[in-house]
Amino acid sequence: MKEELIVSGRMNAKIDPVLHAWGWEISVYLFLGGLAAGLLFFAGVYYLLGKAKKYPTAVRKAPVLVPIILALGLFALFLDLHHKPYFWRLYTTVKLQSPMSWGAWTLMVVTPISMIWAAINIREWLPNWDWKFQWAKDIEKFFVGYKKHMAWLMVIFGVILGIYTGILLSAFNARPLWNTSILGPLFLTSGLSAGSALIMLISKSKKERKVFAQIDLILIGIELFFIVHMFMGFMASTQVQQEAAQLFLGGHLTAQFWIFVVVLGLLVPAALEIMELRKIHIPVLVPVALILFGSFMLRWLITYGGQLSRYLY
Repeated sequence: MKEELIVSGRMNAKIDPVLHAWGWEISVYLFLGGLAAGLLFFAGVYYLLGKAKKYPTAVRKAPVLVPIILALGLFALFLDLHHKPYFWRLYTTVKLQSPMSWGAWTLMVVTPISMIWAAINIREWLPNWDWKFQWAKDIEKFFVGYKKHMAWLMVIFGVILGIYTGILLSAFNARPLWNTSILGPLFLTSGLSAGSALIMLISKSKKERKVFAQIDLILIGIELFFIVHMFMGFMASTQVQQEAAQLFLGGHLTAQFWIFVVVLGLLVPAALEIMELRKIHIPVLVPVALILFGSFMLRWLITYGGQLSRYLY
């Protein structure tokens, strides 16, 4: 009798019966990364359009929060790492075929730019701020002269960062739910929506709130379009992707997705924003909280659901 040795990962507790590689940390990281991308994008766009005075919250005030948001996101990512002392190795090489390499280097560009932009506009939050040292004032003056260049970088890398949060998942071909090109644009749109919502919350200008409510309504419509077409693509694809879609179309993640993401995270805030635009007063905190909650739940459910989907039976 011929004996064969079969090596399998199916006996690994974190693989069988489903994958358990990524927990809440990754969902938090993806959410905060998308939020930061949205804030940077709007700050850069409206500065380049010459509307910094018209929309001061979007251009100057909200972006001050970006370094904090990125720091929290990177801390969540750090918690997820199994070999924490070696995170720096991501920066010893550039792999164009690796989404993680793209993400690492994108964050390497975005983080210092966001910190510089925040430092330049710190007086939006602390009016009496004084750098005290002359060399610090000279550095601030130097970077003020390059605000246009930084704005272009914020727009470009804000888009890259927002799309990357989706591509990070879609690059895993072994997970049918993640294996779709729509995740990148979907997560980017969700991040822009979260950014516009936070700007509405911080802004004290009714006109600025109105503009970003209108922007958010458009983004919500685009987000719903991507969600519908994502599931249409799954249902028109292979059996494993149809089964992955069934997690949200009758499976045990159905209620969570359609209630927390679609209804509470998209449709209800859209209805509240429409009411506000029609001069029916709605506390701004309500739609903003729902949008941010829905944005996080989208990433959490997609991250969790993707690990449930598989090719093996």
